[in-house]
Amino acid sequence: MAGCAIEKPHERRGEAGGRGRAPRPADVGAAALRRWLRASLALGILLSLFAGGPAHAARAAASYKVDVEVTPRSLRKLLDEHLDIARFAKRPDISDDQFEFLITATPQQVRDLAATQGYFTPVVRTDVRTVDNTKHVTVSVDPGPQTIISSISLSFRGPVLTEDPAQENAARFAFSLHEGDAFSQGDWDDAKNASLKALQARRYLGAKIYHSEARVDPRTHEAKLSVVYESGPTFTMGKLDVSGTRRYPEQIVENVNPISVGDIYDVQRITELQRQLQNTPYYASVAIDVDSDPAKPVDTPVHVKVSEYPYNSIRGGVGYSTDNGALVQGAYSYLNTFGKAWPFTVDGRLDQVQQYGQIQLAMPPGPRAWTNSVLASYTTTDVSDTRIYSIRGGVQRARTSQFIDYTYAILFYQDRLDQNVGAPTTSRALVPSWSWTRRNTDDPLFPRKGNLIHVEAGFAVKGALTDQTFIRGYARGQQYLPIGKEDLVVLRAELGGVFTSGSSSGIPASLLFRAGGSNSVRGYGYQSIGNNVQGSVLPTKYLVTASAEYQHWFSHDWGAAAFFDVGTATDTWGEKVFCPGVGVGARWRSPVGPVNVDLAYGIRNRSVRPYLTLGIAF
Repeated sequence: MAGCAIEKPHERRGEAGGRGRAPRPADVGAAALRRWLRASLALGILLSLFAGGPAHAARAAASYKVDVEVTPRSLRKLLDEHLDIARFAKRPDISDDQFEFLITATPQQVRDLAATQGYFTPVVRTDVRTVDNTKHVTVSVDPGPQTIISSISLSFRGPVLTEDPAQENAARFAFSLHEGDAFSQGDWDDAKNASLKALQARRYLGAKIYHSEARVDPRTHEAKLSVVYESGPTFTMGKLDVSGTRRYPEQIVENVNPISVGDIYDVQRITELQRQLQNTPYYASVAIDVDSDPAKPVDTPVHVKVSEYPYNSIRGGVGYSTDNGALVQGAYSYLNTFGKAWPFTVDGRLDQVQQYGQIQLAMPPGPRAWTNSVLASYTTTDVSDTRIYSIRGGVQRARTSQFIDYTYAILFYQDRLDQNVGAPTTSRALVPSWSWTRRNTDDPLFPRKGNLIHVEAGFAVKGALTDQTFIRGYARGQQYLPIGKEDLVVLRAELGGVFTSGSSSGIPASLLFRAGGSNSVRGYGYQSIGNNVQGSVLPTKYLVTASAEYQHWFSHDWGAAAFFDVGTATDTWGEKVFCPGVGVGARWRSPVGPVNVDLAYGIRNRSVRPYLTLGIAF
């Protein structure tokens, strides 16, 4: 059997732009989808009737193959996935009558599907040939010109016009289509919804699309888009309505709540509340919902539903990094110490460089989410022929929010340092300290724009459980600069200093600095840049590192990078020696976070080193 059918495009008649015989203006993409769904439903009913008849049971099963020929690739993928002739090709029970029905329905289905991508004048050809008792169907499509957006009109109704023009501008900015872009139903729907979501993000939770229209002229292949948004009234937030609390006091939710009754609705405040709850150790999941009834916009209830962790939990994991080698880590927590929801935690980590263990007892979060705790830890580090044994203990007060973290602490350090020559040295210090971290990026996991900043400051006074007076400061920053749609520049800088009149031997080694490694200066070993004394690299008073990296992304998930790092760690600034490194790498946006594979060359020591890192070290 061999045959073919050629279907030419059908012109639609109506009124548009003053023409006497022109296509009818309509939201053609949505209409095309409705027609296609109706045709598919009718086809399904007919197939069921055919399949249920006794005549069909006596017929031999039909089998066939389908090839869709069309460009662009996106249109071919759409047809492959949704054409009935392609979807039923894998079924062995298609009768000859059903097959003929599928062939007949194919041209109209192609036109309807192509219209959703902005192709309104496709020419469709279906060829059917039989080779070795198997039917081969070729669907050839000339899609014709794609419709281009010639104008876009966005207008607003309601209080937004006078109350919050900035919110109107945010909604306009979120509309992702522009004049000159290709028109497709999917992009049109996405643009409308993105703009509406931006309008609803602050004040106008009950905003809606009042009217939308896509006027498409298949003769000129132009689309004129218009949307009218209704803002509705300003919403204010009311009291929390909490459910799901059984093991732990509901007061914990109130203490971490950043929202006050009467605050203007803001989705960022809702996100911050969810983050604050999930930052506590008590809740496995948090769901937040706000009533959006425009008739009741004042003090609308905020519904919070939590799922709690059990009192006891054990966590563990294994991993590998080029800096530390293979590692094993684990933790045990009991969340109801003294019957008052005080978390008690024991955690530890073992790798080829460092062994670490800590115990901590914390109080539940108090007002404004401040948490008090006591802790003690023991750490051993063996790297660059230097061994450091560090005991640490004290109290701290911390607060974590969506963008900024604070920590105040008073910690006692006692360190012993062993090196290749000379006797071990021991030093101790009681250090009041403060740290501040700010996260200001467009995406917490895969940032393309914004920055991360961390600052620490502390001091110690000789005689107050301290061997030597000093002041310590440390700062680290990372800046993300997008270049076009695919490329990215990442800048990183690090500064550290311990200011004292004595030598570094009187300062606990864990408070001093070394450089080198995957998150410091690539091309050099982990913590291999410092004060080299007969092979032992000792920690120093001062630290400076910097990095510049250019990333090019070939697709959403895969990219490549080229970078330059430089840094030094020294006891005497006048005798500093900078260590530069250059290299290239691969980047992967994995489901669990960014994965970086780098190959770096250390210019000063003329060595080549590979690096593997997961996540953003900060």
